Amino acid sequence: MRKMTEKDVPRVLEMMRTFYASDAVSTNGSEEIFKNDIDECLSDSPYLDGFVFTDDEENVKGYAMIAHSYSTEFGRRCVWIEDLYLEPELRGTGAATCFFDDLKLRYPDAVNRLEAEQENKRAVSAYVKCGFGTLSYLEMIRFPEDFKG
Repeated sequence: MRKMTEKDVPRVLEMMRTFYASDAVSTNGSEEIFKNDIDECLSDSPYLDGFVFTDDEENVKGYAMIAHSYSTEFGRRCVWIEDLYLEPELRGTGAATCFFDDLKLRYPDAVNRLEAEQENKRAVSAYVKCGFGTLSYLEMIRFPEDFKG
């Protein structure tokens, strides 16, 4: 795993299209959103970090995006795992475990949060194995007037 770079953009875009069209995500996203997300990852933004998972030949086989915030509920910084996508051949290999272990090293004092579709039992099981628990929140959202999602 390494930080996302400009050369990764075509491959990450391809994976984002696949991820957002899958049952793992409740929205479909858009090309504009995908490009905005990647631009934010590649900038000096304090809000979003992008990572890619590679094989031994440095072929990109997955990506993750981490958003930074502060949780008043827990009184500390929070990292949201916004996107975590692995190609099928990388699933079940321990790549996600390594990713979560790396998050502990990068952000040792931060609460880690993520969302998962309940029907995505394989992902939920992997997250539980990595130390995540469920919350009983009703999540709500309000978009700005100019949002096109």
